[in-house]
Amino acid sequence: MESKKTIPFSPPDISDVEIEQVVAALKSGWITTGPRVKELEKKIAAWIDVGETKKGTPRCVCLNSQTACAELALHLMGIGAASGGCAEDEVIVPAYTYTASASVICHVGAKPVLIDCQKDSLEMDYDAVERAVNEHTKAIIPVDLGGVPCDYDRIFAIVEKSRSKFHPCGEMQSSLGRVAVLADTAHALGAECKGKMIGNIADFSSFSFHAVKNFTTGEGGALTWRPIDGVSDDELYHKLQLLSLHGQSKDALAKTQVGAWEYDIVDTWYKCNMTDVAAAIGLGQFERYPAMLDRREQMIRRYDAALAPLGVRSLPHYTKDHRSSGHLYITRVFRRDGTPLDDAARREIIVRMAEAGIACNVHYKPLPMHTAYKKLGYDIQDFPNAYAHFVNEITLPLYTRLTDEDVTTIIENYTRIVRLFI
Repeated sequence: MESKKTIPFSPPDISDVEIEQVVAALKSGWITTGPRVKELEKKIAAWIDVGETKKGTPRCVCLNSQTACAELALHLMGIGAASGGCAEDEVIVPAYTYTASASVICHVGAKPVLIDCQKDSLEMDYDAVERAVNEHTKAIIPVDLGGVPCDYDRIFAIVEKSRSKFHPCGEMQSSLGRVAVLADTAHALGAECKGKMIGNIADFSSFSFHAVKNFTTGEGGALTWRPIDGVSDDELYHKLQLLSLHGQSKDALAKTQVGAWEYDIVDTWYKCNMTDVAAAIGLGQFERYPAMLDRREQMIRRYDAALAPLGVRSLPHYTKDHRSSGHLYITRVFRRDGTPLDDAARREIIVRMAEAGIACNVHYKPLPMHTAYKKLGYDIQDFPNAYAHFVNEITLPLYTRLTDEDVTTIIENYTRIVRLFI
């Protein structure tokens, strides 16, 4: 039976808790970057224990997007001609991801080196990553797609093995002494891998708090990092403040102190700070987030149990080594003989789900299929695994406003429609 209720793909989960926090921020008279942003930074840093001190040190910076976070991490590392590096600098990134993972490489004047995914996984082909590392490689940007952690052990083994090829440029690169791991953790706030929280594994981790993410501030993001020998965390934090606020030596809050009106512009940098209004939403979300993660796990386990017998494949969200944040329920549909559905069948399933009142999506159209990356010389024919994953991929709704009845409706309709094509 088709659903009479319309189920959207991914609306935000906003409760009275967030609304009350925003009202309090508005009534406070302080709505730009201020005390609520600082509080959210400290809560996130303490939760993921970035510095491994369990003291909640402020090794987290909240900005207006994950994209800003990722780009500023590249700037901190001096990668790309626009960041004081070299025009020949290269950064390795998956072909199967959203453009934000790779566009930041172009923003800083470096070259994105796209890597195909594995035949049976959406993760990068790590053997291909290892082959791609050369004297120009300055960073790898792995992506925790759907909130599922990458194989960080393999990635760090690659960068350690390739130390002899690494040619540092600048203090930060010299201090690290190897290719940097600048993870795109946009989907992965709250995910864990081998006992460590995502955000405390890569050298730098960039989270997204966009409206469709598990944890939202409307628009926003956070950058976390692990300590680097010889580099002050306080200095990194201060540099990020400068980079995100026009290079201005004092933020608006600091300028309100008695006689503290004067400031300096130390360089011609960017404007990507988070506001206190946005942080207020985040503070409300933070109170509820552990329960929201648990709810996602409940729904994913229901999907898995119902769809696996059909031969529908999904991401491995929960294993003995990791716990996902459960951001996306990515499926791939195969016929009973094991052959994948083609693009036309995939599109028809999405249309029929929409006719049943259920919005689905696709994650992702590989980067080499987009005009911008074709202009850079990439051809999807060179990424056969990414294309094969794309043509039969369908993402089902997965968000914490879904009721048990909604999940049942999605499962029943998806099962009914998929059976028509397999």
